[in-house]
Amino acid sequence: MKVDLFDFHLPEELIAQTPLKNREASRLMVLDQKTGATKDEVFSDIVKHLHEGDCLVLNDTKVLPARLFGVKEDTGAKVEMLLLKQDEEDVWEVLIKPAKRVKKGTVIVFGDGKLKAECLDELDQGGRIVKFQYEGIFYEILDQLGTMPLPPYIKEQLDDQDRYQTVYAKERGSAAAPTAGLHFTERLLDEIRAMGVHVAFITLHVGLGTFRPVSVEDIDNHDMHAEYYHMNEKTASLLNKVRREGKRIITVGTTSTRTLETIASKYDGEFKAESGWTDIFIFPGFEFKAIDGMITNFHLPKSTLMMLISALAGREHVLQAYKQAVEKKYRFFSFGDAMLII
Repeated sequence: MKVDLFDFHLPEELIAQTPLKNREASRLMVLDQKTGATKDEVFSDIVKHLHEGDCLVLNDTKVLPARLFGVKEDTGAKVEMLLLKQDEEDVWEVLIKPAKRVKKGTVIVFGDGKLKAECLDELDQGGRIVKFQYEGIFYEILDQLGTMPLPPYIKEQLDDQDRYQTVYAKERGSAAAPTAGLHFTERLLDEIRAMGVHVAFITLHVGLGTFRPVSVEDIDNHDMHAEYYHMNEKTASLLNKVRREGKRIITVGTTSTRTLETIASKYDGEFKAESGWTDIFIFPGFEFKAIDGMITNFHLPKSTLMMLISALAGREHVLQAYKQAVEKKYRFFSFGDAMLII
């Protein structure tokens, strides 16, 4: 299957640069996965499509202020660092820019010495393994010195750093936000619970792979970036109960979807509490075992996320819906509008 099958024309002006003031006020396109029919609504209308006994599954990962700006200790040359994942206590895999400045043994200084990082190893594509040195609590220092790692297509500065976090973000560890969840407010979640809809949480720490384009011509040759996930016993039991009662499981975002499908594919449609790493790649032909519908944002052309939603709703249905979204000037990507596939 060729990657060009998931391409579409997207005018640059439709890429949302800033979040809306009111999270719930985003537009919502409802896509019928069986017929391809669409409806235009606003996000708060999501309640019309949820039924008592259904379960909404959200990813409670919290984005780290993972972008750091420092200088090389020996020369003072400027270096930008993006934290990707923690390997050990103070040892992290990071992305360096410009990478050619940082060799094994290089020490980078941040915040006048509050934080230092020594390069232990060099990886491909600007990746490095570094060990941090500091006094105090690492995450408190990161809160002081780091900034939110906004996607490369967002050029505007973010006035309120919390607007790149979901209102239910809890578990630190992501290099990017699970953006479908940015539309929810506490008020809207309370309304959903009051309807008798279950709200459950999983954790998947979003890595840099979410921004990486598919660089191969044939998608069968694409290697997915592995990401850490966790499902607790409470969520696993609830999902099994919902499934037994014949109610629907609706995920919020591709990250929640990938977590549930990773676990359900291991246990023949059942859910179990577990942690691990997933590199599951969902594209047309995939047999879904976990979910009945999903809420998602509008994605990049030729991305693995386009392939995932095409697996759920059908490639032609998705491309037709995206054509309508462009014509109707929906806002795309992280701070953009939402789609409900049901």
